[in-house]
Amino acid sequence: MKVLVDTSVWSLALRRPKNIPVAPEQQATVNALADLVRDGRAVLIGAIRQELLCGIKTQSQFEALRDSLLAFEDVSLSRQDYASAAEAFNTCRANGVQGSNTDFLICAASIQHQLPIFSLDGDFLMYQRWLPIHLYAP
Repeated sequence: MKVLVDTSVWSLALRRPKNIPVAPEQQATVNALADLVRDGRAVLIGAIRQELLCGIKTQSQFEALRDSLLAFEDVSLSRQDYASAAEAFNTCRANGVQGSNTDFLICAASIQHQLPIFSLDGDFLMYQRWLPIHLYAP
């Protein structure tokens, strides 16, 4: 089963300074991502790719990360996915839950493509109360 990996997980693994050790619970997340990558199960959407590449300080770092991410499949999104993301936004908002457009696009892709979401963002737990998403728990 493929797993839709959120920006928070990729960032922990790929964007942190290499000379700073991660906490044990963070290392478990990095190891789980490594397992998904090794098994060819980690996927993303274009919006996650964009978030990861935004704010990179140097061109060489940008190019290295961009090139590393080429190894990962983008889940194809349709017009319906974007409409579903808007509907998810509206559903959650009507129930007092706020979120970003990217988060709801992730939710729509997860629902449409039956992909669990691997995220460190606690907002997805809130969305799960109102949307039929599944979270990946390594």
